[in-house]
Amino acid sequence: MGRILLGVFLGLVFVPIAMLGWLRLGSVPVAVTDQPLPHEQQFAQMTLHTRIDRELVKIPPIQPDEGNFITGAHVYSEKCIVCHGLHGRPSAFGPRMFPAAPPLWDKHEGNDIVGVSDDLPGATYWKVANGIRLTGMPSFKGLLTENEMWQVSLLVANADKPLPPAAVEILLGRQSAPTSNLDLKH
Repeated sequence: MGRILLGVFLGLVFVPIAMLGWLRLGSVPVAVTDQPLPHEQQFAQMTLHTRIDRELVKIPPIQPDEGNFITGAHVYSEKCIVCHGLHGRPSAFGPRMFPAAPPLWDKHEGNDIVGVSDDLPGATYWKVANGIRLTGMPSFKGLLTENEMWQVSLLVANADKPLPPAAVEILLGRQSAPTSNLDLKH
């Protein structure tokens, strides 16, 4: 019985002290180029998906129509291309982030899913509105209106479907986005 209590005591005292020492020594993989911890991505994805599922808005308050796709394309070209790229023009540094910023207009390896088109628009909206800690994905609350966040979320949710030609032109970088209605809101 004494050995069991000693083992429990050492586990409750030694393990936290060892973890604190490991953190203080600077050996934790924090650089993007470091190898990830075992199961790091699985744990992060599990907690992210649980939180999104709990707060998910299942029915978007706007329709996936031409006007919303065009406005969404303008928002995307102003705020998103730097990490997620455009049609046929991937981001230069999105793949160098950890985890890599997904190219939202390319098919996934091994299947026909384009970007996040397999996610519900509400899940993408949650990520746009709230950001994702320690990934480089910022929160756009206060930078975009609720409508703009929904418009870009609906746009990328439909990346695997034909889009209005005007939206495609914007996403190809052939038409510049108007900056007057996308200025930062303060």
